[in-house]
Amino acid sequence: MNGVDPGQLDDQQLIKELETIHRTRHTTLLHGSDDALRAHDERMAELEAEYLRRHPRRSVAPGRTRTGARERGNTSS
Repeated sequence: MNGVDPGQLDDQQLIKELETIHRTRHTTLLHGSDDALRAHDERMAELEAEYLRRHPRRSVAPGRTRTGARERGNTSS
């Protein structure tokens, strides 16, 4: 495991870790070694799983659902 066990982070630390890993994702994908990308994948999955464990009933924006995406696709300008 890389970094602190996500279960040991408080909510503020967890959010900060998630923000950082999402911000660095694109660069890691484009320019990181296979090992770096694998480590990034694993860490991101650990952090996201912990967030979802803590917030199983998180609010979901209607536009971020399949139905919402379909509705966006059917609008005319």
